[in-house]
Formats: sequence, C-alpha cells, structure tokens
Amino acid sequence: MIDKQKTIQAHAKSQGDTGSTAVQVALLTERIQNLARHLTENKKDKHGQRGLQLMNGQRRRLLKYLERTNYDEYIALTDQLGIRRGQRIVR
Repeated sequence: MIDKQKTIQAHAKSQGDTGSTAVQVALLTERIQNLARHLTENKKDKHGQRGLQLMNGQRRRLLKYLERTNYDEYIALTDQLGIRRGQRIVR
C-alpha cells in the first residue's frame, strides 16, 4: 500500500507542497511499483497493464519537463528514486 503523506513529506520543497513536479513523480513512482508487483502475480490483467503504461507515460512527461526546467533537481530526483535516465538532448 502507498503511504501518500510520507512520500509527499519526503519530496516536498516547502510545507504544504503537494503538487510540485518532484512530488508528482515520486507519487507516480510509488503507484507504478505497487501496480508492477500486482502484475507479477496477475499476468492476465490487461487493464492493469494499460494503466501501468499510462502511468509510465505520465511520469516520463513530467521527468522530461523537469529535465528542461531544472536539470540539477532532475538528476537528484532520478538518483533518489532509482529511475533510469536517457541521454540528455541539448537544444
């Protein structure tokens, strides 16, 4: 089960911060890990697989935004959460 308050407090920038990009990515990561555990036991849950793909896509978009806007925070967050990063695209 996901402990949302604990995750929010761990990644919040200030008191009452519940919607920053880092918090959203951390919450999505918790949900993705929870659903991945479920899918290892229930291999035929196709609706769950689709939900996992959608959450992965949302997290990827949020990480791409964070990479563009605050690269140092992006590096720190991916290291902390154990998320693999792609190559940086310089524009």
